[in-house]
Amino acid sequence: MKIKNIFIALLVALFSLSSCSDFLEREPDKILSDDQIFSDAIMIKSVLSNFYGRITWGQHIDDSYSYTILDEAAKTDGGPDNRGGFEDDRWRVYDYSLLRNLNQFLKGVRASTVLDNATQKQLEGEARFIRAWLYFNMVRGMGGMPIVGDEVFEYTPGMDITALQYPRSTEAELYDYIISECDAIKDFLPVDPSVRAARATKWAALMLKARAAVYAGSLANYNNKMASPIKTSGGEVGIPANLAQGYYQIALTAAEDVIKSGKYELQLSKPDDRGRNFYEALSVKENNKEVIWARDYKYPGQTNGFTQSNIPPSHAEDIDRAYAGPILNLVEDFEYINDRDGAIKTKDANGNYIFYDKPEDAFANKDPRLWGTVIYPGAVFKGTPVVLQAGQKYLENGVWKFRTSEPGVTDDNKILITSVNGPTTTNNQFINKTGFFFRKFLDETPSASTRGRRSEMWFPRFRFAEAVMIAAEAAYELNQPIKSLTYLNMIRERAGIQSLTSVTFNDIVRENRVEFAFEDHRYWDLKRWRLADKVWNGVQNSSTAQQWALFPYLVNDPSNPNNGKWVFDKIATHMSPNPRNFEMKNYYNFIDQGWINNNPKIVKNPYQ
Repeated sequence: MKIKNIFIALLVALFSLSSCSDFLEREPDKILSDDQIFSDAIMIKSVLSNFYGRITWGQHIDDSYSYTILDEAAKTDGGPDNRGGFEDDRWRVYDYSLLRNLNQFLKGVRASTVLDNATQKQLEGEARFIRAWLYFNMVRGMGGMPIVGDEVFEYTPGMDITALQYPRSTEAELYDYIISECDAIKDFLPVDPSVRAARATKWAALMLKARAAVYAGSLANYNNKMASPIKTSGGEVGIPANLAQGYYQIALTAAEDVIKSGKYELQLSKPDDRGRNFYEALSVKENNKEVIWARDYKYPGQTNGFTQSNIPPSHAEDIDRAYAGPILNLVEDFEYINDRDGAIKTKDANGNYIFYDKPEDAFANKDPRLWGTVIYPGAVFKGTPVVLQAGQKYLENGVWKFRTSEPGVTDDNKILITSVNGPTTTNNQFINKTGFFFRKFLDETPSASTRGRRSEMWFPRFRFAEAVMIAAEAAYELNQPIKSLTYLNMIRERAGIQSLTSVTFNDIVRENRVEFAFEDHRYWDLKRWRLADKVWNGVQNSSTAQQWALFPYLVNDPSNPNNGKWVFDKIATHMSPNPRNFEMKNYYNFIDQGWINNNPKIVKNPYQ
């Protein structure tokens, strides 16, 4: 059937754009013809806003479960999640319907007579940026896919569809296309980052270019260092090793263009409180100097449920709470300010408990980014401490024993046994099971955790810190150690931890891990570095594949000199009994047989 109309059922206002107040001024509520849309400047912008609402993939704050799949957080709602492996279509993106709509839009914008030249170029730039973002999300999951350019395919019954069947590009060709599109449109887009990061700017285009290039460089580098590189005979999967250095140079140049622009910075508005500073650099929109491009939300109409689902019970404003919680695996990857070993000290060399006056003392002198990322036992949220207490410990005949209770119950002496927040090893809903809550992206705004309002918290897709980290990584791979060290130390110095005197590959991996936790980087980083099968090795009780929890206990033993102090147990979380097992086949999503049936030129990926 020949499609003559753009079928757009627009969402309620997606963004609040102070510099573009008419961006969502009008919303069509029915199917409109191309002529009707492209003869109305406001309608054209409304169609564009719809595209921005259709490009949220991977981990994000409107899908709390997505955070429990890796080694960042665990599900704490109800009983155990028996997940172990990864699906063949995990975070797979294949949306040629959106590509067609974008190409229809580009055709209409270019022919429209109601737009001035500058607006026309900006709207074209934004649509092509969204298209490049779509291709990027496809290639990082599946490798090379068909590149259709600006083509708008038309079909009538009985026609020969051979001309509509494009083969897959090579993986390198698709990365090259994304990079070239970013180059072509960057000067179509605004230079002034005053649109609250909701719409694409020149700097967002350069960030996409830099990220695509460093991904391609990593694949060309590390895939070819595997004993059996993952590739197809036609190059749909697998980038030649000799292309790595060129991609790293592109990444470095694009990242440095952002760094040297002076438009953004590593936000340090609270140098005396680095933890809160880090939280606000990610989670507070007003006067933000770090976030370059984000999925924004605005009440009413467009809000997200992350705060509603994951707020600690002690601070909840509605019936929802404690859906998921960060795990010890992540927490221990945050260093101490002057000690690179981030392991929480629970027992001494002889296996005896280490006692703390307050539970939060176990986290004293940790990398301040931990405070800005995770609510640990005793940490303050919205002005009051979050009490995490699994139970009470006491010594009996030389053996430590524990007592627990239903959440919030006290003993005969009115001393709390198990906190209303947990953690517990029960299957109860609405109580923590890991010993930690999220802080990053948890909204402190009153009523943000209610069903009636929910949260306006945004989800950053690109921020200045990533430009710095891409520059550090690319310089390292280009054998420019001084430059790499300079950039890596910029990140560490803003965080408030010790500078390094040299850089290793593992330093780059770890710094990305802690800086970008919960920001949809971890899965893709470990895949492009070909580390995923090593970290998530499927081994029971592995330090990296198993999900671990930390349970705090109050010592309630009046005859014990440590009465009133706190101890911790590290345990494998019962909510994730199976270790994560990333297989070689998981490095690329499987190609759906239905796609091949429609287009026999599409070849399958390795291991299918």
